[in-house]
Amino acid sequence: MTTYHYPDDLLKAQQDLNEVRASLEALVKTLPYSVVPMEAWQRPEGYWLSASPSYPASPGWSDQEQKDVAALRERERDLAAAIVTHAFWNEVAEPQRPDARSQLRHALERGDGEGQEAA
Repeated sequence: MTTYHYPDDLLKAQQDLNEVRASLEALVKTLPYSVVPMEAWQRPEGYWLSASPSYPASPGWSDQEQKDVAALRERERDLAAAIVTHAFWNEVAEPQRPDARSQLRHALERGDGEGQEAA
């Protein structure tokens, strides 16, 4: 059985990544469906059956909205890169790394900062 003891900076990076992803998701939900302005349109019959049959005109995203989304996506990329390249992974046996990475994603939910016991 293996218990993973994650370094504080790795836990902080995962927490920040979770927060950035939540912020990005919340922001995108408030924006028009199209980044660029589009006229209203209807889908052809028989296509995308589960999607809405028509879409209203989209004013597109403002320059500031595009910058905000780009900044969050860049921060998300940077945090993900910091997590997957962290020196901690060198201490974990290669066959156990996928499990350790999976447990890291849930360590903050448990509030203990440690991984669960793995078989």
